Amino acid sequence: MAVIELIMDCIARRLKTDPAIIRQRNFYSDGERSETHYGKTVENNRLQQIFDKILLSSDYANRRKGIEEFNREHEFRKRGIALTPVKFGISFTTSFLNQAGALVNIYQDGTVNVNHGGTEMGQGLYTKILHVASKELGISPEHIRIEATNTGKIPNTSATAASSGSDLNGMAVSLAIDELKKRLAEVAARILTEQIQASISPESILFHDNRVEIRNHPGISIPFPDLITNAYLQQTSLSATGFYRTPGIHWDKEKGRGNPFYYFTFGMAVSEVEIDTLTGYVKVLRTDIINDVGSSLNPEIDLGQVRGGFIQGLGWVTTEDIKYDSKGNLLNASPDTYKIPVIADIPEIFNVELLESIPNPGTIHGSKAVGEPPFMLAFSVWMAIRDALSSLNDGNSEVSLGIPATNEKILLYIEGLKK
Repeated sequence: MAVIELIMDCIARRLKTDPAIIRQRNFYSDGERSETHYGKTVENNRLQQIFDKILLSSDYANRRKGIEEFNREHEFRKRGIALTPVKFGISFTTSFLNQAGALVNIYQDGTVNVNHGGTEMGQGLYTKILHVASKELGISPEHIRIEATNTGKIPNTSATAASSGSDLNGMAVSLAIDELKKRLAEVAARILTEQIQASISPESILFHDNRVEIRNHPGISIPFPDLITNAYLQQTSLSATGFYRTPGIHWDKEKGRGNPFYYFTFGMAVSEVEIDTLTGYVKVLRTDIINDVGSSLNPEIDLGQVRGGFIQGLGWVTTEDIKYDSKGNLLNASPDTYKIPVIADIPEIFNVELLESIPNPGTIHGSKAVGEPPFMLAFSVWMAIRDALSSLNDGNSEVSLGIPATNEKILLYIEGLKK
């Protein structure tokens, strides 16, 4: 991804064109331009929609004009701006890993115990699974307990990776709950048939607001705990497993063809930087991000993931420089010699927005993965640095600066221009 973004930037400099325009011209689109080089069609493409939206929300055109004026007026401080997109495929490319299991138990008092195969590492997976179970059963989250992942209960778990933890485990939990709801709906139909003296089918039973009721008859209902008590007395199994495997995933390594991803997630970032040309110091003045997460399972978690992923990527493209000695020994032994981002590195203005009201077909509650894709939005900072440095010549010169674009490398590049 870094290579192709560099190519886009070099093409734009050579053609004396805004790099954002070159990137836009190379978006996937409908028809012949919708297929990847490995044979997968890019469906539900949001790139142009996000592009149009972020150009306005970031005030990109006016800010570019302002930056050009700033650079003309300041000798030792230069600013740059860049827009970079991300199209990121979601699924394990090792196809057999796209599977997950779940075990859901309901107890006599109406409380629920949920087990799944995903590992919580601070990304909010357990909270998302809690909300999935709550929505599926129609009961409040305080009645549900998410158990710590244990292979004694859920065997053969895939790694919590590839940004697919919520996709896989959320669907497995949903399928387990579907099985329980089929059993409980039969019990509810029998009880309500007796109450209203009319035949009620299990298919007409709804689960919501901690109750079960008849579709189109909201006044006739049973509290969820009472339903569970009746189900227990009627010797109904209150435990179910769920198993999910992502459909349609296949990959031929020899031919380099197939369908390695279930869907794509999209995002875009506009970043503006200022460089001190005497020291090489870089400050990120502003970053605007719009990220596509489908129908978010939890917007606060997803916003945190986008912010955190971008900041991690910011370190990758600017400060995290790995050095070795002549024998190949790693010299970055600890954080005092390997600089990760700190709070002072965060953009002074940091606007993050989720693309709203666009559910993703075929996934848990219409959601999309959010873990890894925002990491690559940090390319916008790298490209903004290159944009600022290009102003030292005519603004259209190609800039020889890779990643990480450390202060040292920036200063060396500037010094090289003087020779």
